[in-house]
Amino acid sequence: MRAADRRVGRRRAPRRARPGLLSVAAALLAVAGVVGWLVVRDGGSVMPGFAGGPVAMLAAFVACRRIGSLIVVARPIRAFWRLLSHSAVCIGIGSVSALALANNDRGMTPYTAAPVLLGVAMSMLAFLRLPIERRSGLRWTQLILDGATVAVGGGLVYWYVVLGFADDSLTAVTRIGAAVVGVGALISLIVIGRAAMSPVSAVDSLSLRILAVPPLVAVATTVLLIAGGDTGRLVISVLGLPVVGAAMALAAYRQQLVLARPAGAPAARATRSLLNALPLVAVIATAALVINEAARQLGSHQRVVIIGAVLIAAFVAARQLLGLRDNDRLLVGVRRQQAELEHLAMHDPLTGLANRARFGTVLAERLDAHRPASVLLIDIDDFKMVNDTMGHAVGDQLLFEVAQRLRNHSTVSYLPSRLGGDEFAVLLDVDEAAQAEEAAARILAALAVPFKVGEHQLLAHASMGVALAGPGDSADEVLRNADIAMYAAKAAGKASWARFEPRMRNEVVNHARLGSELHNAIIRHELYLQYQPVFDIVTGRIAGAEALVRWRHPVRGNVPPGDFIPVAERSGLIVPLGSWVLREALEQLAEWHGEYGAASIQSINVNVAARQLREAGFVDEVAAVLSDTRLMPANLVLEVTESSVLDGRQVRETLQALHEMGVRLALDDFGTGQSSLSLLRAFPVDVLKLDKSFVDGICDGEDRGRLAVAAAVAQLAEYLDLYAVAEGIETAAQMERLRAMGYRLGQGYHMARPLPPDEMAAMMVRTARAVTTA
Repeated sequence: MRAADRRVGRRRAPRRARPGLLSVAAALLAVAGVVGWLVVRDGGSVMPGFAGGPVAMLAAFVACRRIGSLIVVARPIRAFWRLLSHSAVCIGIGSVSALALANNDRGMTPYTAAPVLLGVAMSMLAFLRLPIERRSGLRWTQLILDGATVAVGGGLVYWYVVLGFADDSLTAVTRIGAAVVGVGALISLIVIGRAAMSPVSAVDSLSLRILAVPPLVAVATTVLLIAGGDTGRLVISVLGLPVVGAAMALAAYRQQLVLARPAGAPAARATRSLLNALPLVAVIATAALVINEAARQLGSHQRVVIIGAVLIAAFVAARQLLGLRDNDRLLVGVRRQQAELEHLAMHDPLTGLANRARFGTVLAERLDAHRPASVLLIDIDDFKMVNDTMGHAVGDQLLFEVAQRLRNHSTVSYLPSRLGGDEFAVLLDVDEAAQAEEAAARILAALAVPFKVGEHQLLAHASMGVALAGPGDSADEVLRNADIAMYAAKAAGKASWARFEPRMRNEVVNHARLGSELHNAIIRHELYLQYQPVFDIVTGRIAGAEALVRWRHPVRGNVPPGDFIPVAERSGLIVPLGSWVLREALEQLAEWHGEYGAASIQSINVNVAARQLREAGFVDEVAAVLSDTRLMPANLVLEVTESSVLDGRQVRETLQALHEMGVRLALDDFGTGQSSLSLLRAFPVDVLKLDKSFVDGICDGEDRGRLAVAAAVAQLAEYLDLYAVAEGIETAAQMERLRAMGYRLGQGYHMARPLPPDEMAAMMVRTARAVTTA
């Protein structure tokens, strides 16, 4: 896509409409060329005049086919314009035949009449297949009777009036061919009138009215071909088909402009159409023929009777029409409400984009038709923070702006949708990975530009999953694959995209299976705790311990925490798991206090996840466990990560309540986030735990950055009167270097690995005696 197409703003709509506008221009140029030829013609061959027909019909085919191939429109609209493109092909064949014959003879040869009549039939089929309203048996009967009325009346007019002016040299075949095409065009006007009148028609009503021009031109053409003079016959012969092509291209362009507008409620439609008066016109014309014949063959008394009977029939018909008019007014409101409800059922009310129902329907249609399809699933990163900090009104406005950005950066062959919440999707009509990835990168780059929301400038990054539809895939499977890829993008660090690969599904299945087994493990007591001591690296005494959960699976053996903790967080099992760890750890500390007294550690560290902190009753739960174990709040240290602290207002309020209760709070993995220093002002922290990544290599002297951060954290803790704990100490040299920097507390494999409760108790007693003896 060109760079100009990536710009945000209103300039994009003209680019969407340009292909349709080119088709209209080509058709109009064909009409203008024929008119110019008629003006300057001075005898000679008439073949140049017939050249405009194929050109205009080709333009009509391109315009109609373009809409019929779009995925952003409903299936009935696509089917309608595809059938019209087939009609344009048939009529175009007729125009080629007329060009090949190139004469100004009366009537219409079968080589021209047959394809044109087939084109008329295809156009009528397109209108009949439109879901304009629920067609009951009565509706179909009315439509058939209207068509029969027009067919009989039109046939009588052609037979009695038009053919009456025909030249004797006109052959029966060419005469009948022209008459059949004319009557067929009259019948098609009935069908067009029904569709244009309906307030729930899927196709734009003005486009339908423009499409009434071709049958009117066909009627005029057949009349002049039978009964017209040489000049009139030549003008309509060479100009009729170009006008038909121009009308079809213009109707398609109008439909394309409507589709390019932002989605909204269906526009109001006219309730009546002059085309629906054709049955009445046919009745009046037939009555006039009857009166004319009666005037010729009957006496005065019989003429009066015939005229009176016709007048009575006309009065009764007029009375019925007036009565039906009131009924039509009542039905219009019902149908308009039905159209609005159908629109609301398929569009998101906040953003105007297609909703999940329409997105799934269009995707399923493409897959059923074996057409290319790819899905981009988009989730706004940390959107909950916007709602929590700025309110839902700002959040809704941000979602609207995101939708506008998606609409402006999607081509007309894409279908942007809002699936719900802060989750969006874009349906692409491509099946090449490179094209889908290019679209994903372009949309992510567009979303990375700050949004102007009221008085705020907001930066809303997004994670995106890309899934290409494969053979035999259902709509649900493609969406599920995109969802899996989107979570992979989030796991990779957010603000990125990932393309679905089959191995991802296996990982999800394994995670789901592991989640089910973890649920059973909590019930079956397969989980246990180990305790990693936190040492005073100056005195050598154990100052505390961190409780670490372990899982002994009956079949898998020991499952690493790195495998089941993410599963617990994603599935929500982290809440019951965290509750079990909290109670188990505090009960163990209370048991050590009762058995070893002053030799035991005074506090225990327990890790808590953001999901736990979002629970409304978490503070009460902590208070209840402390009360049950007869421990003081100071005996508990809750370790939280920086991302947890930034999770929203509820988390901050929970942490503040815990701090006011007396529970100490530790900021785990300190230094790895992007807002560490600002957190120290807003977060009631008591302990800073330096991340292991800053301890690794601290003695090599090669990475001065790590050394500087580690030293800065120690000084910062000292100035703020906080405890600083160095994590991941694995060598004596590291411990010596950290001690020289001012660290008092540390933990790591150099001092002790995580231990079972009995070994932890033995080490507590042993270190306590050693310190006392020293």
